[in-house]
Amino acid sequence: MGRLLALLLALIAGSYLAYLDQVLPESAPLSTSPLEFSGERAFQDVRFLAAVPHPVGSVANANVRDAIVGKMLKYGLSPEVRPGVGVFSRADRPGFFGGAYVENIVGVLPGRDRNAPALALLAHYDSVPGSPGAADDLMGVAAALETVRAIAAHGVPARDVIVVITDGEEAGLLGANHFFHRDPMARRVGFVVNLEARGSAGRAQMFQTHPRNGELIGLFQANARRPASSSLAVMLYEVMPNDTDLTESLRAGVDGMNFAIIGRQFDYHSPTSTAQNLERGSLQDMGDQVLAVSRELAFADALPGHAPSPVYANLFGDVLVAYPAWVGWVLILVIGGLIAVSVRWARQSGEFPAADLLRGAGAFAFAGVGAAAILQFARRLTGAEFGYLEQRFLLAQAQRWEWAIMLVSLGFMMLAAAELSRSRRWVAFLPLAAGLACSALAMEVDWIGGVTGALAALIGWFTFGRPVSRKGAWAGGLVFCLLLTIALQALAPAAAFVLAWPLLAAAVAAAATSFGAKRNALDLLLLAVLAAAALGWEGGVSHTAFESMDFVPLFAIQMITAAMVLWPLAQPDWGRSPARIIGAALLLGGLGLTLIVRSADPWSPRRPQITYVGFQQDQDTGRAWRFALPGAGRAWTDQVLKADSQAEPQRLKQWWWWRPHDMAPATPIASTAPTFAMVREPDKRLKLSVTLPPEARTLELRLRSTVPARVMTLGGGPVGQEMAAGKWVRVSWTTSGPPLELSVKPTGPGRLDIAYVAGIDGWPGTATPLPARPADLMPWDDSDSTFLTGTRAFTW
Repeated sequence: MGRLLALLLALIAGSYLAYLDQVLPESAPLSTSPLEFSGERAFQDVRFLAAVPHPVGSVANANVRDAIVGKMLKYGLSPEVRPGVGVFSRADRPGFFGGAYVENIVGVLPGRDRNAPALALLAHYDSVPGSPGAADDLMGVAAALETVRAIAAHGVPARDVIVVITDGEEAGLLGANHFFHRDPMARRVGFVVNLEARGSAGRAQMFQTHPRNGELIGLFQANARRPASSSLAVMLYEVMPNDTDLTESLRAGVDGMNFAIIGRQFDYHSPTSTAQNLERGSLQDMGDQVLAVSRELAFADALPGHAPSPVYANLFGDVLVAYPAWVGWVLILVIGGLIAVSVRWARQSGEFPAADLLRGAGAFAFAGVGAAAILQFARRLTGAEFGYLEQRFLLAQAQRWEWAIMLVSLGFMMLAAAELSRSRRWVAFLPLAAGLACSALAMEVDWIGGVTGALAALIGWFTFGRPVSRKGAWAGGLVFCLLLTIALQALAPAAAFVLAWPLLAAAVAAAATSFGAKRNALDLLLLAVLAAAALGWEGGVSHTAFESMDFVPLFAIQMITAAMVLWPLAQPDWGRSPARIIGAALLLGGLGLTLIVRSADPWSPRRPQITYVGFQQDQDTGRAWRFALPGAGRAWTDQVLKADSQAEPQRLKQWWWWRPHDMAPATPIASTAPTFAMVREPDKRLKLSVTLPPEARTLELRLRSTVPARVMTLGGGPVGQEMAAGKWVRVSWTTSGPPLELSVKPTGPGRLDIAYVAGIDGWPGTATPLPARPADLMPWDDSDSTFLTGTRAFTW
């Protein structure tokens, strides 16, 4: 019974420690010292700026721009609006490029040495269509302004502090592209602190830096308040396809660091991203971390240089552990020594055969691989498809789903531990059944579930079948984890701490208790305390992973780390024991909670279901259609589609839609077509000019040349996009300035085919109005807009 109580204590205390690590600070009041960051002062700016959606090129965006300029004037930053053209291209989508006219806002807090490399605080003020952008990124704007105000209150900094508020980030990092590559002021910047958001709550994570960040991490370690960061997060972000404005800074060779909140992702790019729904504690947390680091950078004699990147991660509170990568090998030697000594002591207290070591290693491998299959089955069982829009069903009930994942993974691990002390092999087939069920639920082959389920069954068949001693199983499991840690240290030393740190705690526990051979209360308490500490730390890592990606088999890694410290408490004694039912109960509870997730209707006025509808006018044929995203808000979208015709909608895919839509005939409207013109320049280049109707804000073009050609510039910004003969390329442009001009260099005489879509914010005034949306539905992105389509062709 003592071991069972210790297990329960470890689980409860570990969960509480993980919770405490995610608790947000109180938002500091308006009366806070001017030397400190006040979340309430910053929140006033968020509330004022985040009134309505304000995408790049819109009148609302210009209003936000003017308000930010006024705020900078109040702080004496001498703001300038610096217009230009930003361009982008997509390595993951060849033949797709775009740009926009942007208006960046730049303010300067002068330092003692105006020639020293400046510190830049970077955020963007535009939002995606349809979202007020309170978190992404007006929170970043407000935090940057409050940070520079607090720095000024400390006195004159050693260097200039430049506040760069970019435009057009959501359209492709366009403001940052222009600033760092074509604005002369960028040459003054020596370091960038970027502020971002991918949600509306949670701890502020420092998730990206420049390469060779050793000196920067030393500064961060010494100054950050309750830091939340790790070398693993930085390593993973480097290989992920996501980008922020800091991407353009790093491309230009300017060092920097990136902060963001990623909790409550339901609000990301959503109409629900309002000031009311922004967690003020998250704003305070970001401000505390950013001010602490920025203040040090602003007043330092020199900015951080380059040094080898360390391995680092936060523990609890203000503690950030950092060390050179080679220290990871020292940790492995210490862990290996502790395990070896513990095995020797354990064998002296009572023999356990070498086969127990092998079966223990097999049990850990089975638990890890099998958990991946079980977790993939749980993800399929929710009924939610994969993809950001499809995942919103889970984001609307994220807390419930995270608990289900935790219960399933812990339950399966403890079930494996319980069955290892018995002589039955049935548990080996549990992940195989789950893996096969994955394909049945998906109605296609699920390779992740199938492969991990089959592999786990194979491992389980050779592992289970005869009872294994607790100390032998735990010893074998730790040896297996040590081998995994060695492999990870060799392949990705920045990530090895995820296994090495809990394995060190487990090795210390093993050495202190002779692999659990000691049975007195003090040793059980020591096991429970070390397990709780490791679980509490690992819980924070797991929570960050849950918020970062929709790939639940990854939580099998966290399950293995939990097994390192929980196994001696989870594997019951021989014979009957109430501890045997804990694993099964947790697993069934997790799957039951998953079924609740599946059957729940999560949509409400706070978390509405998305809908997307639009009006299309074909200016070549004069025909018109209403279209809608399939599946979402079916009853309401049916009203929209059938407002002008009772004909059944057809599902079609057009080149400018990101997925198929349902379309129905509509009554045509009067519309003004864009004006196209092409002239031959003296250097034999072609200049294509496009003038949009005044009410249009966006333009999508599809271009095809009959001869090889090269797009040289877009709106004056350099592009260098190759056009293969007979192949389409796609251009995205946001208008807020003069007509669009493309410079094209063909290889000879030919023809240019053009298809266009001009986007107008808002439903046509002369069309049948949209019905009122129910409170549990919301428009998504540029829904409820008008799209004018047509074609043109030019020869030369």
